[in-house]
Formats: sequence, C-alpha cells, structure tokens
Amino acid sequence: MDLGRSSKHKYRFLKCVSEKFFKVGGSVLSRMIAFCGVICSKCPVFIATQKNDAQQKKEIAESWSKKYGFELQSNDINCDGCLTEGERLFQYCKVCNIRECCRERYIENCAHCPDFACNKLETVFNAVPNAKVQLQKIKASL
Repeated sequence: MDLGRSSKHKYRFLKCVSEKFFKVGGSVLSRMIAFCGVICSKCPVFIATQKNDAQQKKEIAESWSKKYGFELQSNDINCDGCLTEGERLFQYCKVCNIRECCRERYIENCAHCPDFACNKLETVFNAVPNAKVQLQKIKASL
C-alpha cells in the first residue's frame, strides 16, 4: 500500500521510528514494542542477541525446538526487534505479515491502524495475550 509519500519521507519515518524505539544517546531503550504489540525487549531471543550470550542462545534454541516442534540452532537466535532496518531478525519476524503491513502503511504499530484489530493479529493475540493489552493501551492513548 503506497500512501503517496516520497522516498525521502519514507526514509525519515523509518529512521525516526528506529531511533525512537531503538536508541537514545547510543543506548538501547529499556522497552521496545513490536508492530503486533509483543514487547521485543522482553523476548529471550532479543535479550540473548543484545547480550551476545552464546550459552543463552543455545538454551533458547534447544527449548524452543522442543516447545514449537521445529529445529533451531543457536545461530538462529539473533534478533534486534522487528522495528529494525537491519538483517538480524528472528526467522518468523522476517516473514511476518503484520510487520510487512505496518511497514507498508508507515505506522508505528497496529494500534495506529484504522483497521485495528484486524484478523492478522488473531494468532499473535492467542499466543501472546499481553500483545493485545499493549496495543489497546496505545490505542486508548491516541
């Protein structure tokens, strides 16, 4: 969905969002909320990546492989949060239709969307009920 914004505007928007949520004065913010409402900064994958903790990445890979029924290796446990412009994203985040939708609409998260809460969010809300709570709080504050 192209909202008719120039490339320069799109770059400034993405740069603003990433700076707002990622760094202030060179330090990572203590709380990062993904497009879908998941708190990235509480995600074990995000935490292990930011700490560059090889042992924690190995433990997460083993645990999540059992829990979710697909094979993960410790090198799969790399993510800077779904708001990043970088390449380090957890494999699901790379193909997430919610992330893609918000980026196409140039919105900070789903709470800013006129279609909130659409059916794209159902799976996330079922898996992470707090994501819905986070987005509802943001929506109420707009």
